[in-house]
Amino acid sequence: MAELTDAQIDSALVRGARTQQEEPRALSVLYAPADGRVTVTLTNGASFAFPAGLVRELQGASAAQLSDVAVLGRGYGLRWEALDVDLTVPGLLADIFGTRSHMARRAGQATSEAKAAAARANGARGGRPRTAKTA
Repeated sequence: MAELTDAQIDSALVRGARTQQEEPRALSVLYAPADGRVTVTLTNGASFAFPAGLVRELQGASAAQLSDVAVLGRGYGLRWEALDVDLTVPGLLADIFGTRSHMARRAGQATSEAKAAAARANGARGGRPRTAKTA
């Protein structure tokens, strides 16, 4: 294994400090059974809340399981020990308040009977038209 140089270590420390300042980090997290929401307070003073059922990994969990949530490490993630679920704060923000490109990537993952029927009908017609090749 190659040894790390002092310059590589210094560079990594600078990148880590920059990431710590620029990326959203959780200061605290709380599940409120009364309204079924998880509230995350960020280190910059902002906070966001979301219905627990909005996150696939948390769907169907009991109030006791959802209440057992903790901030991981330096606030990069959240941990539900009883559910064996870890979620990153940036990932949650992207999923909940998704950017257009993030949501477009997620859209292709959706499945439904209507989507399957449309794919079968398209396949019966020969599938996608071939793209023209340029010379």
